[in-house]
Amino acid sequence: MKPSLVLKMGQQLTMTPQLQQAIRLLQLSTLDLQQEIQEALESNPMLERQEDGDDYDGSDPMGEGAEAASSTTTQADSYQESTTPSVDSLDDDQWAERIPSELPVDTAWEDIYQTSASSLPSSDDDEWDFTARTSSGESLQSHLLWQLNLAPMSDTDRLIALSIIDGINNDGYLEESLDDILSSIDPELDVEMDEVEVVLRRIQQMEPAGVGARNLRECLLLQLRQMPENTYLLTEAQRLVSDHLDLLGSRDYSQLMRRMKLKEDELRETIELIQSLHPRPGSQIESGEAEYVVPDVIVRKHNERWLVELNQEAVPRLRVNSQYAGLVRRADSSADNTFMRNQLQEARWFIKSLQSRNETLMKVATQIVEHQRGFLEYGEEAMKPLVLHDIAEAVGMHESTISRVTTQKFMHTPRGIFELKYFFSSHVSTSEGGECSSTAIRAIIKKLVAAESPKKPLSDSKIAGLLEAQGIQVARRTVAKYRESLGIAPSSERKRLV
Repeated sequence: MKPSLVLKMGQQLTMTPQLQQAIRLLQLSTLDLQQEIQEALESNPMLERQEDGDDYDGSDPMGEGAEAASSTTTQADSYQESTTPSVDSLDDDQWAERIPSELPVDTAWEDIYQTSASSLPSSDDDEWDFTARTSSGESLQSHLLWQLNLAPMSDTDRLIALSIIDGINNDGYLEESLDDILSSIDPELDVEMDEVEVVLRRIQQMEPAGVGARNLRECLLLQLRQMPENTYLLTEAQRLVSDHLDLLGSRDYSQLMRRMKLKEDELRETIELIQSLHPRPGSQIESGEAEYVVPDVIVRKHNERWLVELNQEAVPRLRVNSQYAGLVRRADSSADNTFMRNQLQEARWFIKSLQSRNETLMKVATQIVEHQRGFLEYGEEAMKPLVLHDIAEAVGMHESTISRVTTQKFMHTPRGIFELKYFFSSHVSTSEGGECSSTAIRAIIKKLVAAESPKKPLSDSKIAGLLEAQGIQVARRTVAKYRESLGIAPSSERKRLV
């Protein structure tokens, strides 16, 4: 094929770097946005944080609408401890002169006065970790090792105990078999299976009760054996767990009463004793890091009107540094001046992107509140169906933009903190020709299950019938799907004695 030159004309959509930055900031969560802003402050000298009480002077050193503000800096008088007389040597007049009416600006109390906190290690010390030393959380493994270090035993038994603890999962169960644990020990120690079982029993006596069990039955029996001997119905509970745990799991109470020869009241109290135990004892010790949610939007009711406002404390306010911006010269094409001009332009676009993000977030949040006013007034059962297209059409934006705005953005309401995506749900047709939100249906199912008879819980078919009586037409499989999403067990597992 002979090569040739071909000229073609066409249209292509491209996004400018400014638009790409605006879209990227739009989809960031509040915590990610705070980190992005901090990185921008550290890399761009033209950006600075606007503190509370700072006033804009309205000047524009470049004549292009840059947000500039006059910043005043007050130098604090240094406090020399070497020239400070002791408290005992000061009379009343001198003591009054030593106490200023106000502390200098940009100083902390500890910078001026000696406090008890000064005795703490310096924050610059890499070895000092306040969170690590004051945190109450610890892992199950470390908790067991701490108890092991306090237990007197031989070196061989301690080595066996370490192997057993390594095989215990976060729920407190021993996942490794005793044969595998025995094979992992050095053969030169000549350890036998009896020794491994003895060490395992010692670990099973540690806290939390039930740790080191190999199955649920053993876990419950270990906890029952550590209860006081005079505990009411303790023997019956041990016999039920040991011999009839399968019947308890299937809720076959009639069989349990017949085989254990117990009355209904005695069986109910026995089951209550078993239910007071922990099926996963390790979860009492294992603790993860707390996850904090910072709301982006705050909704409150004032004078019978719902008000929507941005959480100003979530994102710091930025502005262009007027002093650095005033150093930029128009006609200068030097490398330093070009760098400063580029930094100034980047700072302006960054601030503009943040303003665009806030405006878009406010528009979307306001429309959501308008659509879901019933939820704010009456709760989940009044939730209306809502899809991305409805909000996109109301604010004049694309659905992809609405999806970015509602992802990892949270709204603080009088009913709690919810992700913006929570207010979007599909709909189900009603007998009157209307629509009912799937969130409202879940709330109704939860309400029906809470009011059901414990001896005869509602089946999925029965719940579907009750919803149909309210004009909501849903299939049984749909009810089962909603029930599972709520974490509600099937009717056979909800049956219990009263």
